[in-house]
Amino acid sequence: MKILHIETSSKNCSVAISDGEELLCLCEEVSENYKQSESLHTFVEWALEGAEISLKDIEAVSLGKGPGSYTGLRIGAASAKGFCYGLKVPLIAVNSLETKIEPFLGQNYDIIIPLIDARRMEVYCAVFDGNSGKMLTETEAKILDEQSFKELEGKKILFVGDGAKKAQEILQISGADFNENVYPSAKYLIKKSVEKFNRQDFEDVAYFEPFYLKDFHSVKKKSSENA
Repeated sequence: MKILHIETSSKNCSVAISDGEELLCLCEEVSENYKQSESLHTFVEWALEGAEISLKDIEAVSLGKGPGSYTGLRIGAASAKGFCYGLKVPLIAVNSLETKIEPFLGQNYDIIIPLIDARRMEVYCAVFDGNSGKMLTETEAKILDEQSFKELEGKKILFVGDGAKKAQEILQISGADFNENVYPSAKYLIKKSVEKFNRQDFEDVAYFEPFYLKDFHSVKKKSSENA
């Protein structure tokens, strides 16, 4: 089965094409300016070209559903739903945190904790088993302090993602490893998406919403006192 994979929840705009679990082509770029609106459809075209297939060959679309960048998630979801409607194919959604742990499974870590940097001392996170990849705690918005994750002391822990730098400065956990240069990638949607495809675990395209985790808050400029 040929699946189009889209991941736009972070600074990494990422598109992949797979045939089953075989990666055919990957196009992605990490940008501080969040270029999803500019790059996503170009990357889809390039990925299809690299995989030597056309859109009509796509049998499903998979999406990193978040949590993450509100704007990035909206762009990714709108595009994924558009492809599903146009191609009349199912939509598969995968928690974006799961795409951060995939490359580190089976590397002698008891626990892997992906962290997405949110505002101030807050991160979006979940706890995963370092071997099986099983989610051990639900995804949450967590305010970090010195006692955060202390209940895991004594285990071999890896913190990954752009929130890891913030965590390394605050957490008091001996022996933990931190890797901040990890972003969700479409290539790590493949395994979970194929599993969901085989189970026919699809989203309702009409009603699907990304996993924002928190409501979007815009910043209102203060009006001048003399206005």
